[in-house]
Amino acid sequence: GTRRGVAGGLVGAGVGQLVVAGGETSGACIAALGLTALRIGPQIDTGVPWCFADSAGIHVCLKSGNFGGPALFSRAFGVLTG
Repeated sequence: GTRRGVAGGLVGAGVGQLVVAGGETSGACIAALGLTALRIGPQIDTGVPWCFADSAGIHVCLKSGNFGGPALFSRAFGVLTG
């Protein structure tokens, strides 16, 4: 599907940080990228951390359901670099 192509295309183009919203979309992106393990990193918002996939060398934020506040998307990259 499109979600899988987009995630793979972005990482293939050198993107190293992905914020993915939606439970099903998050699962599809993780599967498409072949990620099997993530290390939990800094918390962006309650219940929403950055994670690092050693196998792909990328950071991912998987935001599903009602987790995270309205500023999550604008805060995410500042938390990672901060």
